[in-house]
Amino acid sequence: MTDLKIPKFATEAEEAKWWFDNREKLSDEFERAAKEGRLKRGGVARLLAERGLPAPQPRPLPTTTIRLDPEDIAKARTQAAERGLRYQTYLKMIIHEALRAAEKPRESSAG
Repeated sequence: MTDLKIPKFATEAEEAKWWFDNREKLSDEFERAAKEGRLKRGGVARLLAERGLPAPQPRPLPTTTIRLDPEDIAKARTQAAERGLRYQTYLKMIIHEALRAAEKPRESSAG
């Protein structure tokens, strides 16, 4: 196993720089782990369980049904595929970005 330790990061930019600067070491470690059979399936929940830590429970998200024009759905499917996303995920991203953008004018006028 490598001595590469992931530090705590003050900013997202600092984290991105660290991952970029260490990409070769990380790739080498991944290849080594694959050859040694140390790769496992799972995510954060499995890692926490291995360390005896409780996994945070995801909050349930409400389901909302909306009717969309079939042409809009087709556009969303195409644009999502270009980004390697499922179209429902892409639509959620678009809605989230639009809501955030709509908040900015309200925040600046309130301040």
